[in-house]
Amino acid sequence: MPKITFIDYKGNKKTIDASTGTSLMEAADGQGIPGILADCGGAMACATCHVFVDDSWFEKLPKKTEDEQGMINQHAIKPNSKSRLSCQIEVTDDLDGLIVTTPEKQVDF
Repeated sequence: MPKITFIDYKGNKKTIDASTGTSLMEAADGQGIPGILADCGGAMACATCHVFVDDSWFEKLPKKTEDEQGMINQHAIKPNSKSRLSCQIEVTDDLDGLIVTTPEKQVDF
């Protein structure tokens, strides 16, 4: 089972065992990772599962689709070049050791 490390915006780390075949969002949501709201349940309709992928991992992931980038551009708060929607990242054995950071907030109220 791949180990994935989530770091919150304050630097607090939590490493989880993620089941292969699930999305990164599902793994985070199922293990109570703070900062992943997953309001749309993984339908890529809200960007509340936005994460920043660690520099050493970004190029190892499958490329973003235009739809994912569009959702990030429209709805993610303070996206950067390493932004991804965790609902669009499938957990595989190759992701063992993946590191992502959650933003300070997912929605702007």
